[in-house]
Amino acid sequence: MQSNLSVEVRDEDQAVVVIGVSGELDLASSPALENELERGAASAAAMVIVDLRRLEFMDSTGLSVIVRAHQRATENGQRFGVVKGPQQVQRLLSLTGVAERLTLVDSPDELLGAS
Repeated sequence: MQSNLSVEVRDEDQAVVVIGVSGELDLASSPALENELERGAASAAAMVIVDLRRLEFMDSTGLSVIVRAHQRATENGQRFGVVKGPQQVQRLLSLTGVAERLTLVDSPDELLGAS
């Protein structure tokens, strides 16, 4: 099965890892994001940012990957932020109550300036 997900990792500096996600985040594609999030959690970065602006679709599997990454970051003493995605993604975050637990921003710069 062909995955329609692209994960791009940028190290802004030693303190921040930005993980940009585009395409569809679902059962088939979520392991790719999970691997990068685990790598970010294992790094010396003080903050991990997941950028969902180019994500076209996310299901409950993708949602659980983000929730686990948030928990891991918190346990590691890292800050964890999420750049808001399109309407479908935001609705999923809101309906499940996950939006209330995450730091959601409109652009990575909001988090970078707040560190």
